[in-house]
Amino acid sequence: MSQSRLELSDVKLSLNGKTLVEINCSVNAGEILTVMGPSGSGKSSLLAHIAGFLDPAFNASGVVLINGEDIGGLPAEQRKIGLLFQDPLLFPHLSIAGNLRFALPAQQSNKNHLISEGLKEIGLAGFEHRDPATLSGGQESRVALLRLLLSSPKAVLLDEPFSRLDSQLRREIRTQVFDKLRDAGLPTILVTHDQADADAAAGEVLYLA
Repeated sequence: MSQSRLELSDVKLSLNGKTLVEINCSVNAGEILTVMGPSGSGKSSLLAHIAGFLDPAFNASGVVLINGEDIGGLPAEQRKIGLLFQDPLLFPHLSIAGNLRFALPAQQSNKNHLISEGLKEIGLAGFEHRDPATLSGGQESRVALLRLLLSSPKAVLLDEPFSRLDSQLRREIRTQVFDKLRDAGLPTILVTHDQADADAAAGEVLYLA
């Protein structure tokens, strides 16, 4: 279980001379910070900056820290940040097990066992050899969540991950995602337009203009 802490110290993003985001905050293990605001306010750009793939057209300053370590100079793949987007982004040419195996370190032993147990935990036991194209939207979301957790991230960023689900499924998947992230002790930042998502996250809410 992770006990990471994510800190944004004097983080400022601007585009064409216009400041979009100015933020100082810390997110402790198991907490979820929700970021809300209209389209174009910089929500997704903030996540891109933290994750390490912000468009170079933006000017960014400030420090992003995980457990006190400045990760700003690290390439995206070394930052140990898990991401969930609107689209689950499963690899169509790989089986479910193949998608999940992709997240595990090369030196990891007992991969098949970890995958099998993980699928049981999310209610998809026996799905190892299924084609991603045969999954429902909710099943895709669960697999994407499991893939994220198997990658052992130190922090998690959620960019509207429930927006394509119908209302009942949205509540179900949202609860499962939040519970898993809290149980794993992961500091999380959620970007959403939905107040119900923010309420369910039950953490601090940051509004961008």
